[in-house]
Amino acid sequence: MSSQVRLRLLPRARCLFDEPIKLKVEGLRSRQVVTMRARLTDDKGVVFSSSATYRANGSGEVDLNRDPSLGGSYFGVEPMGLLWSMRAEKSHKKFQKATSLKPQLVNFSVYEEEDRMLAEETNERLLMGDGVSRVPVKEGNISGVLFTPPGEGLFPAVLDILTFRSETRASLLASKGFVVLAIGLVQGKFESFEHYPRFHLDHFKEAIDFLKQQPKVGSKGVGIIGRSKAADLALSLATFVPGVNATVSINGCSANVGVPLYYKKQHILSPLVYDLSKLIPTESGASIGKYIFEDPLAEKNKGSLIPIERAKTHFLFVAGEDDLNYDSKTYMDQMVERLKRHGKENFECVSYRGAGHLLEPPYEPFCPSCAHGISHYIASWGGQPEAHAAAEVHLWKKIQEFFRTHLSSDAAQTKAKIITSG
Repeated sequence: MSSQVRLRLLPRARCLFDEPIKLKVEGLRSRQVVTMRARLTDDKGVVFSSSATYRANGSGEVDLNRDPSLGGSYFGVEPMGLLWSMRAEKSHKKFQKATSLKPQLVNFSVYEEEDRMLAEETNERLLMGDGVSRVPVKEGNISGVLFTPPGEGLFPAVLDILTFRSETRASLLASKGFVVLAIGLVQGKFESFEHYPRFHLDHFKEAIDFLKQQPKVGSKGVGIIGRSKAADLALSLATFVPGVNATVSINGCSANVGVPLYYKKQHILSPLVYDLSKLIPTESGASIGKYIFEDPLAEKNKGSLIPIERAKTHFLFVAGEDDLNYDSKTYMDQMVERLKRHGKENFECVSYRGAGHLLEPPYEPFCPSCAHGISHYIASWGGQPEAHAAAEVHLWKKIQEFFRTHLSSDAAQTKAKIITSG
């Protein structure tokens, strides 16, 4: 390494996972061309990496907030491009952070044209803020992890229903001042819909009641967030179970997908069925699942439609317009039309051009394809990396604002808002 070249991570090398950092290189030759690299290893041992070429200014400095990438994993001015553009060294792998206890380490480095390293620094990206507590929960039908912010409270409460096992969203929300219980669709690993003849909302109501009983919870009702199948479960909970004040549906369906739904021992929703023979294979080996589902509005499927107009909640509907797993924008439009038809204004919706299915908290490596979390095939998730990453930054702030607005003790009534971003 060169003793004259310095790589700086600002404001510091240690930060929360969802926080941006500024990367600067100093001590280069005037107009010197260098390659910036990023590399990490996730909790499954999968290596992700990215690189981009930059030209120093006349003072021998590179500033990723100012200077454009000339080539590599991305082009143009992208201050966090080295993070979101990282790709797995193995095909069809998603970045996985199984536990929030360990920070994610990212190695940033600078190389000159002869592939000689000039400088390197390690970014320590924390999943939990200082003082956040993490407590595994196994009580009755509840199996999950409870995250609680530091301080006396009182804090709003959120139930995070997961399709992919991950603590990232829950732990980061707790770091922003929410009490969050993260639970999976089922206890243990989800096998397939064939293994579960029915889902019971009662199990999720147990989780809601558990959250309400936490001593630091101040909101009268809870918020619920879910993506994909977890999103339609969130919508059903908001519709049939009292005490849900705010619901975030990310790339969810307007109907109950895949398996009959029961509550209080009564059948409440039929399943919207799908046909895996309609998967569209791609050259990469992944398949597009967007067209495998029957039309929720068809007469024979009306028993699967979630009657969201009955809900006493506020909805935030989110759709990635380049989703290749669900026809998310169409489903969102159906739900908006249904609420409008019933004279409801208790919703906001936002759609993102170029965003795919796997909308996560910001700065994870973009995932174009991986094993489907529910069905046994390699799923193509859709999304253009740059647009998808920008959508995640915007959405993450939107989710926090939405929950704070509608879970506060003096939450005001708000009218419908429709936003298209990108």
